[in-house]
Amino acid sequence: MPTIRTIFIFSSMRTTPAGSSKPTIISGLGKVIMHVRHVVRQFAPMVGGLEDAVAQLAFHLQRDHGIYGSVVTLDRSFSNLDHRLSSSGESLGIPIRRIPFRGSTRYPIAPRVIKELDGADIVHVHGIDFFFDFLSATRLLHRRPLVASTHGGFFHTNFASAAKRAWFASITRVSASGFARIFGSSENDAVTFRRIAPLQTLTIENGVNIDKWRDAGSQELCPTMIFIGRFSVNKDVPALIRLTKALGTPWHLIVAGQPSDLSAKDLHAAAEASGISDRVEIHVGADDAALRTLIGRASYIASASRYEGFGLSVVEGMSAGLVPLLRPIPPFQRLVTRANLGLLVDMDDADKAAREVQAFHGNVTSQTRAATIRAANRFGWTNAASYFAREYQSVLNTLPQ
Repeated sequence: MPTIRTIFIFSSMRTTPAGSSKPTIISGLGKVIMHVRHVVRQFAPMVGGLEDAVAQLAFHLQRDHGIYGSVVTLDRSFSNLDHRLSSSGESLGIPIRRIPFRGSTRYPIAPRVIKELDGADIVHVHGIDFFFDFLSATRLLHRRPLVASTHGGFFHTNFASAAKRAWFASITRVSASGFARIFGSSENDAVTFRRIAPLQTLTIENGVNIDKWRDAGSQELCPTMIFIGRFSVNKDVPALIRLTKALGTPWHLIVAGQPSDLSAKDLHAAAEASGISDRVEIHVGADDAALRTLIGRASYIASASRYEGFGLSVVEGMSAGLVPLLRPIPPFQRLVTRANLGLLVDMDDADKAAREVQAFHGNVTSQTRAATIRAANRFGWTNAASYFAREYQSVLNTLPQ
């Protein structure tokens, strides 16, 4: 066990001097607190699965385990690079520091991160990107224990796939050696990272905010699907548009999220080309309140994604009572198996998929909706945060005294 310096405090927090490798453990009113600095390329006010996962983890660690959290992130949204955000902020009570970057949004370079680690007992890197490589390479300078969550890694699309494999086998392998733990955000991720870091890699799937949209789905069964997420190529929203066409009237598709590799204009064009513009809605940048209203018009959460680390938005939809209609990729197969409900369909064969969805729809009842909400409960953040808290303490326990 590391030497623990106990300080009784009430409203202030003392931090470790920059460069120190010893953890500062603070006890207030009998509760032990450590400081975890979360490093992630995008965070609030940006909205997305990664951003929400980091926020919920930090919130639940502090609420349930007394683990203080703060965030370092980039100062521009990838969807609006012309606008620079303030250098500091707060979300869900979590302090945020924002730093500048240069280069591509695929690999944003932000070396100032090393100056933003003061007070951290552990640095938790989210995603496999510049931060992962740079903080590992500079660990003898900042002397902070490092852990990382994969969040799908960087194999979401086939873009530059040969180069990605080469990078993973070389640069990522070397970088991984600097991390005390690598948390696979799905079993699929963990299998991938065990190839290069077998001793440090374990699976801790992201929890899900199951309270945000609880029971918000349509109370009456209706032939409406909703997709929630980024409009990226790997999400394959056009496949859902083709499925909607094959399903015919009165089936309806609601698409809500942020532009990425595909724009809202691209999706509108796909709907127009299919002749179903009147049955496809595209909503960009909807906040939680607006999304709740959209969810209230649907009975199904649909995804044709070709790659997922976990399927966060699907479980959030399930908590609303939306039944999953999903492409049969491994993370979705495990999700449907664990939940014991939902439908996996081959989205590449729209006509066959439509027949399967129609048959499935005929067997969905109010009991199915209730079972979907219950099934979402097992994916909540309370359990996930407990696993992370245990691993953080294990990392601190192995530090030199």
